[in-house]
Amino acid sequence: MSGSTFGNLFRVTTWGESHGKALGAVIDGCPAGLPLTEADIQSYLDRRRPGQSSITTSRRESDQVEILSGVFEGRTTGTPISLTVPNTSQISRDYSEIAQCYRPGHADYGYDAKYGIRDYRGGGRSSGRETVGRVAAGAVACKILKELGIELCTYTRAIGPVEIDFSRFDPQAIRETRTGMPDRQADEAAVALLKEAMERLDSVGGVMECVVTHMPPGIGDPVFDKLDGNLARAIMSIGAVKAVEIGDGCQAARHFGSENNDPFCMEDGHIVKTSNHAGGILGGISDGSPILIRAHVKPTPSIFSPQQTVTAGGQETEIRIKGRHDPIIVPRALVVMECMTALTLVDALMANMPARLDSLRTFYEK
Repeated sequence: MSGSTFGNLFRVTTWGESHGKALGAVIDGCPAGLPLTEADIQSYLDRRRPGQSSITTSRRESDQVEILSGVFEGRTTGTPISLTVPNTSQISRDYSEIAQCYRPGHADYGYDAKYGIRDYRGGGRSSGRETVGRVAAGAVACKILKELGIELCTYTRAIGPVEIDFSRFDPQAIRETRTGMPDRQADEAAVALLKEAMERLDSVGGVMECVVTHMPPGIGDPVFDKLDGNLARAIMSIGAVKAVEIGDGCQAARHFGSENNDPFCMEDGHIVKTSNHAGGILGGISDGSPILIRAHVKPTPSIFSPQQTVTAGGQETEIRIKGRHDPIIVPRALVVMECMTALTLVDALMANMPARLDSLRTFYEK
């Protein structure tokens, strides 16, 4: 298998290459009756669209989505939903010089070792542009979650050493700052850092966070299908992500049990926690608290300074990468993280329906 299908009950298959004719996704398992238009999906694709600021690639793509199937008179029919987004701004000649050598930090060598052939035009399926299909499908999952009252907020926590100050957290700033930071002061410092890196022909990494609120308790399965395990798998599948944390994450290893445990209490007749070090998941199952996911993103590997490498024939050489590349991946990857989270949660919610007999009885009683 090629690893292009994600999910069990809400299944998504993405297809297409960076410099092919189009990219897209097929969703199988979407419930019938969901109000859905191309505009619903387009708003998410616009958030990852290139060429929107001085710190993103200059590649110009409108990323206009078209729904080919699965929707009739503005509502899903329960049949497969096919989505397509054409490529309109490919410049494949920018990659002709690296056709016979491997770019440091890229998947070129691994693809060649696995398949014996690779699409060197922008990285093919290993390109960040592959995420177009994920976002298109994820937009549908996000709409399902909204119908259930579940909300997602995704933002940039850090760019290089510049980290947000939570005392200045402004949700509106997430969509208004160039970095996706909810802290306008940190955004200015991060942009200055990025401009310095660009002048040095270099790139920068960063940290993304996604917070899920109003997720009901009891979602996820123990052992091999833990909710946090599936979320980590989903976020790690994003090309540039190198580490994922839930709740306190790595910091939990430095705590005592008395510090790390979240005490339970009653509030307005409901069981709640007084803290949330666990990030909303215990034993692989949601506990009703906000789910907090953190993703660490490596610097963009496509940098314009000279780099040492080898050719497919084993000859050492030096390359200078050409083309149009982001100096940082994080701002445009925020919506990708959000959509992969949504796809995982919808699949988990569907899988949870037969967990209890009373749920089946309620569903099928007439």
